[in-house]
Amino acid sequence: MDADADFSLLETAAGPTARLTGDWTATRLHDAGPRLAEAVAQHDGLSLDLRQIGRCDTAGAYTIIQAADSRRKAGKLQARRETLRLMELVEAATQAEAPAEKKQRGFHELMDRLGRGIYGLRDDFYETMIFNGHLISAAGRCLANPRRIRWAAVISACERTGLDALPIVAVTSLFIGAVVGLLGANMLRDFGAQVFAVELIGIGVMREFNVLITAVLLAGRSSSAFAAEIGAMKMNQEIDAMGVMGVDPFEALVLPRFIALLAMMPLLVFVATLAGLAGGMLVVWGALDLTPTFFLQRIVDNVGAQQFWIGLSKAPVMATVIAAIGCRQGMEVGGDVESLGRRVTAAVVHAIFSIILIDAVFAVIYMELEL
Repeated sequence: MDADADFSLLETAAGPTARLTGDWTATRLHDAGPRLAEAVAQHDGLSLDLRQIGRCDTAGAYTIIQAADSRRKAGKLQARRETLRLMELVEAATQAEAPAEKKQRGFHELMDRLGRGIYGLRDDFYETMIFNGHLISAAGRCLANPRRIRWAAVISACERTGLDALPIVAVTSLFIGAVVGLLGANMLRDFGAQVFAVELIGIGVMREFNVLITAVLLAGRSSSAFAAEIGAMKMNQEIDAMGVMGVDPFEALVLPRFIALLAMMPLLVFVATLAGLAGGMLVVWGALDLTPTFFLQRIVDNVGAQQFWIGLSKAPVMATVIAAIGCRQGMEVGGDVESLGRRVTAAVVHAIFSIILIDAVFAVIYMELEL
């Protein structure tokens, strides 16, 4: 029967002795350890008799070792063989010194991080190819049978990614156009060519800033939203439940967001173009006293619609990349909130980086084509 750890002081032929009884385990020690240590301190030469104890674990052995001090070596401690063996193991473990941590040199740490980064890129590329394969398969099935497309989800995503984003895109583009107009007016005034600020605004807004600002805003707004929405469903095992019910998550979650972003990106770019030109027109009207009629006439004569179509040609590529990055990061979310936060952050950062890279590639291509 289990009993709490205890001891009693006796007078024996060997002198004063503390006879330990009960179970000296972590759950049965209570205050036996401090009382035993106090008794040992008060009675010089006190012997310990451990032969009557029941069970003993490492906690009990450590307590006895602390109280017994050097009595085992002096022959003042009597115990069964297994108890002595346990005390030897515990004492050896408490006296063992932790191995000194080997300090790595800076070059070794650099190579280690570089190697881990290369392996991470390899794994990321592999996972991206898997995601793209699933997406292409889902898109092929929906093209073969359009009734598989979830139009309700597409329309809802169009509203959230497109219509709800119109105000912020328009306001941001308006200020960007105004900033470009101010810079152009101030710089070109020194050369007496301030009238060419109109061409600067038209080319800058219609060719670059309209699609670039729209893509960056969608990267921060829609890509993060896609990652958070799909990631939350992944955390709650809703995506696993879809697989059990025979529903393809790519058809139900990923493809509608792709279609919505592809459909709404040109509209947002068009609105950004109008807002950017309006901001530039207001600036040159107020700073250079060039009327809106003159501004629009120079845009038509010297800039033309070609610059707008060049900028608009980037929209489908950027929309595809933004949707792919957001949905893929959402699919990679683990089972905790920390993973969700990391993936949402990665979606925004990767999307913005990809947008800048794509814009640079398009600039090189159009430069080679002399467009």
